Amino acid sequence: MSYRYSFITIILTALILASCGADKNLKRGEKHLALGEYFDAASEYKTAYSKTPSKERAKRGQIAKKMAYCYERINSTQKAIAAYRNVIRYKQDDGQTHLSFARQLMKNGNYKEAVAEFQQALDSLPDNILAKNGLESAQSAPSIKEQGSRYTVKRMEMFNSRRADYSPMLFGEDHDQLYFTSTRNEAEGNELNGITGTKNGDIFFSQKDDKGKWSKPQRVESGLNSEYDEGACCFSSDEREMYLTLCSSDPSYPRYAKIVKASRSDASWGKPSDVQLTRDTLSSYAHPAISPDGEWLYFCSDMPGGEGGLDIWRVRLTSSGLGGVENIGRPVNTAGDEMFPTFRPNGDFYFSSNGHPGMGGLDIFIATIGDDGRYHLEHPGYPLNSQGDDFGMTFEGPHNRGYFCSNRGDGRGWDHIFSFENPEIIQTVKGWVYEMDGLELTAAQVYMVGNDGTNEKLSVRSDGSFEQVLTPGVDYVFLATCKGFLNHKEELHVVPTQDSEEHVLQFPLASITAPVMIDNIFYDYDKATLRPESKEALDELVNLLNENPNVTIELSAHCDYHGSQAYNIGLAQRRAESVVEYLIAHGIANDRLTPKGYGKEKPKVVRKKLAAQYDWLKEGDTLTEEFIKQLDQEKQAICDQLNRRTEFIVLRTTYGMFDKDGNLKSTPQPKKQLEEEEANDGFFIDF
Repeated sequence: MSYRYSFITIILTALILASCGADKNLKRGEKHLALGEYFDAASEYKTAYSKTPSKERAKRGQIAKKMAYCYERINSTQKAIAAYRNVIRYKQDDGQTHLSFARQLMKNGNYKEAVAEFQQALDSLPDNILAKNGLESAQSAPSIKEQGSRYTVKRMEMFNSRRADYSPMLFGEDHDQLYFTSTRNEAEGNELNGITGTKNGDIFFSQKDDKGKWSKPQRVESGLNSEYDEGACCFSSDEREMYLTLCSSDPSYPRYAKIVKASRSDASWGKPSDVQLTRDTLSSYAHPAISPDGEWLYFCSDMPGGEGGLDIWRVRLTSSGLGGVENIGRPVNTAGDEMFPTFRPNGDFYFSSNGHPGMGGLDIFIATIGDDGRYHLEHPGYPLNSQGDDFGMTFEGPHNRGYFCSNRGDGRGWDHIFSFENPEIIQTVKGWVYEMDGLELTAAQVYMVGNDGTNEKLSVRSDGSFEQVLTPGVDYVFLATCKGFLNHKEELHVVPTQDSEEHVLQFPLASITAPVMIDNIFYDYDKATLRPESKEALDELVNLLNENPNVTIELSAHCDYHGSQAYNIGLAQRRAESVVEYLIAHGIANDRLTPKGYGKEKPKVVRKKLAAQYDWLKEGDTLTEEFIKQLDQEKQAICDQLNRRTEFIVLRTTYGMFDKDGNLKSTPQPKKQLEEEEANDGFFIDF
């Protein structure tokens, strides 16, 4: 009998000690949970659960509920499902339990079981919009998956690691750099994040080479990354500033995400500085996105005044700072979470939500502005969306292709980067603005006007190029302008096609201050007769003069140094007069044209573009007889050819602007009126 009592005493003592140990783990779990350290909290709750005797059913059920919540927060879907089953098993469930359980079942693709759980949740919460939308999702998700879409997706192993990789963002004029967030081992610092159980995230990037191959991702080596958690970046429209999310750590206080901004100098990103969106220091601000026009910063936040959960907000960006924040409201925001806003260059707004009917977890939605001025939502279907979390879109220019991230198929709930493409029919124009006989003009502006009411002012990139989406069936006029140069106009009629098409336009601008060589002007040997193959170049000159009706030019012809000066001048003069006669015959007023034959008086001066073409010439070289005779025979022949040229130089830019008394024919507009037109982009091209 004494042995039996001793055994019972030992068992009771063990249970008491286990219970005390469980309480210690519970307290530590509560502390971690209060700080938002869900991974550490889940670990403590799991230990407490295992130490709690199975007879203490209510306590076990309550611990399981806390454990399930933490697993849910760190995307450990399978563990969350198991924990919710224990909550129900120990009869500690309520309507919210069944709702949360059903949402986890959706993320695991258990749609049939999710239907039953959503229905049970609605028995207790009949007006809960998340339960209603969840039930609709569970019932429709299988058919959405079966129906599919034109999207194709592919997991990009080049970018992914054994940890989380998410929020990709393309960068650069050619979209040849990819920035993203990663918690891989190469991230800065050694400590593990109590929220996720991995290292804090850092910004990494990969570069595409000339053959289209992406490099191995590298951590951004500058002041951008720190020991804290950086992620979800975006770029200003001029790509000089990066906005990103920063989560600092504190052992005593909860961690609130905030948005910071870093500037780019000499291809390097500086240390981020805070972006103060509001004075509220107890709310989170994350996932920044800049609108295509550069006027709005979008972000997500749980600040008061939203629809519930995380909402998408925006704030106006002005030259004097930030405007007031505003919630973009319904139908985008719901009682659930709306996160990861981003834009396609055409203005379509993309975001992810677990509050709208979808396939499970976060689904990607497309919001477009309708004629009523309101957002209209579209679910792009499977496989862009899946049963897991899908978010973080980035687009390769105007095309419906690029990258996004998803935790589909990952049992640990870690995100990975995928490519996507929707082979839609899209027509674009790509143009280059450059100086005649010179290089690109980065300060140029291009005006794009269509007979459908389009009126756009386009800036060019660092290589003088621009790219824009076109509407089939529309007639467009493009006018390239740059200070110190004549205008150039191109017209384009966009015919509807069955395939995507890129239209290419060239905008060579003539300098007002420097001689401009006219390529492809040919004469009969030792004569002034224009050859037929000169017609195309001469017609382009006619168009140029018609596009710039206030310009007068000197049309000059030049020879090499061979032969007598008197003969060369006579031949050059006759050739210049032949070109002028052609221009007059094609409608150009003769008093706008001055023919001049220089013979060999003005040898060619090498400019930057020509120096780039011939590495044995440098900018500023003058191709005189003395200079040429120092070269070998082949190079001498090239220089002689360069000297034999036809050029023009602008003499005046005010032709026809004044009447006979010297007064302007058009009365200047009042300053206020001009300012109003500028503010409204009041540029007009008559068709």
